[in-house]
Amino acid sequence: MRARAVLVALLISCGAPVAAQQDGAALYVTHCAQCHDGGDAQSRVPGRGAMQAMAFDHVLATLTSGSMAAMAKDRSDEERRAIAAFVIGKAATGGGTADTQGRCTQQVSSFPEPLDGPHWNGWGVDAGNSRFQPAEMAGLTAAEVPRLRLKWAYAFPGASVSFAPPTIVGGLLFIGGTDRKVHALDARSGCTLWTFATDAAVRAAISFAPLAGTDQFAIYFGDLRANAYAVNALTGALIWKTRVEEHAAARITGAPVLHSGVLYVPVSSLEEAAGSQANYECCTFRGSVVALEAATGKEVWQAYTIPEIPHPTSKNARGTQLFGPSGAAVWSAPTIDARRNAIYVATSNSYSNPPAATADAVLAFDLATGKLLWKQQATPKDAFVVACYSADKTNCPDDHGPDHDFGQSPILVALRDGRRVLVIAQKSGVVHALDPDDGGKILWQTRIGKGGPLGGSEWGSAANGDRIYVANSDVRFMRDGTRRLDSTQGGGLFGLDLATGKIEMEVPPVACGDRPQCSPALSAAVSLIPGVVFSGGVSGVLRAYATADGKLLWEFDTVQDFRAVNGVPARGGAIDGPGPVIAGGMLYTNSGYGQWSGVAGNVLLAFEVGKE
Repeated sequence: MRARAVLVALLISCGAPVAAQQDGAALYVTHCAQCHDGGDAQSRVPGRGAMQAMAFDHVLATLTSGSMAAMAKDRSDEERRAIAAFVIGKAATGGGTADTQGRCTQQVSSFPEPLDGPHWNGWGVDAGNSRFQPAEMAGLTAAEVPRLRLKWAYAFPGASVSFAPPTIVGGLLFIGGTDRKVHALDARSGCTLWTFATDAAVRAAISFAPLAGTDQFAIYFGDLRANAYAVNALTGALIWKTRVEEHAAARITGAPVLHSGVLYVPVSSLEEAAGSQANYECCTFRGSVVALEAATGKEVWQAYTIPEIPHPTSKNARGTQLFGPSGAAVWSAPTIDARRNAIYVATSNSYSNPPAATADAVLAFDLATGKLLWKQQATPKDAFVVACYSADKTNCPDDHGPDHDFGQSPILVALRDGRRVLVIAQKSGVVHALDPDDGGKILWQTRIGKGGPLGGSEWGSAANGDRIYVANSDVRFMRDGTRRLDSTQGGGLFGLDLATGKIEMEVPPVACGDRPQCSPALSAAVSLIPGVVFSGGVSGVLRAYATADGKLLWEFDTVQDFRAVNGVPARGGAIDGPGPVIAGGMLYTNSGYGQWSGVAGNVLLAFEVGKE
């Protein structure tokens, strides 16, 4: 009762109608607080403080048709609105100005720059997901990096997270947002060409390709309701939309990838959160890859990461039926190996017992049929849901695992001697090198961090023919019952020799000092050009280091207010999720990630080389 009274008082102080406050507070305490207010700060579920920076419409959409729909399915429309109002501390407000300001003065009928010119297409810039941009495409040299200057900022209305990376092709920029829209901008100026409304937020990178059998060019992407889309790249007109997975908790967080007229879509979920409720029959989701005809959206095949269909296992302490095996979601973009006619994916942990042998693993599927070719598991018996860090651990699996799944894509790269390696870093803090030409045989394993639910290496690494560059998170929180970041723990950037796994370059963590809401953790994906590796931190600072010796070449503090080209209030914050995108002499980075107590923000920043 005391907790409810405190919550009501907090909301009343924000000025929303008292009746709605009381209803929303009661509903929140009953149905939401267990995950969002309780438990360990390492939980993947954002605290209410982070959600207060979100827009009402975004929170409501999350409850009605987004990632929280499965948890809120028994709530009425009025109750969902009350919860949303309580979460953000105010009722609905008018729409933003993003669609009316910052429009390009002329609409394009063709691409302003050559399609074979500088570009960054999709998550990893190439089929191997290397995140290495060659010199001719980068248009940016190591000598020029210290002269990078901010050119423009673009803001997403009502957002507390900027989590979708841009794709740059033909002088255009395509990016998704939490505002349930995909935005097409002029890559040089940031003015808006068109926007396309989606059913849910788009967090994955966007892939660009000609539309087979036509003279059109399309962009392909997925949303957080597990819908895959093809949209005309020049006009923003819908070509097709396909729901790739019917499970209520399913979502698309990794970028779909194209190969030979087929779109390969990775499927993840938030059943780890839904499954934490004691009355939830945990768990029935299985990760998968869905192959679609790129021209039509018609399904070619669906390959589940767990071959066995979940079945009833036991009942929890409250008598709720439990199911398994489950989990092994695919959070990241698949990697294409045309030589072996294979597609590689990395999987998450299991959600329930029995733990799956294909969870926390790298899997190889046949491109044409979806047949499983081989598997290499990194962490066995890792069954885990958010309840394992909550006050009510009813649905936490017995002997639960450490939540050491893979959050990034495997990188396929050729060494200087012609040998190939499939390399990937894990939340355990270990970097793994596998042999793609010998059934995924382990070549070497090197530890670079302590690991943890939000530790080790999170979103993405980068590699060329010599090294893989890996950022270490190991973010930690104060042990005082709050979700405050520990400003003294985490971080570090590493360059490992691809042939041996030996650490050849290391950048120590950069301390936060007295900076509030700060951590030295490096959770965001890193990006690479010849001689330079870029890494953004939870501190909100983007830095560039020389690959030869780790010398700092440039840094920019994104935690500040910006004047956005689209007239939306803009604020930078923590950098997490996607890494920088470099193409045609410009660098683009997201800023703002309020999920794990970092500074909320809502901007995409574009940099170019300034004059001497």
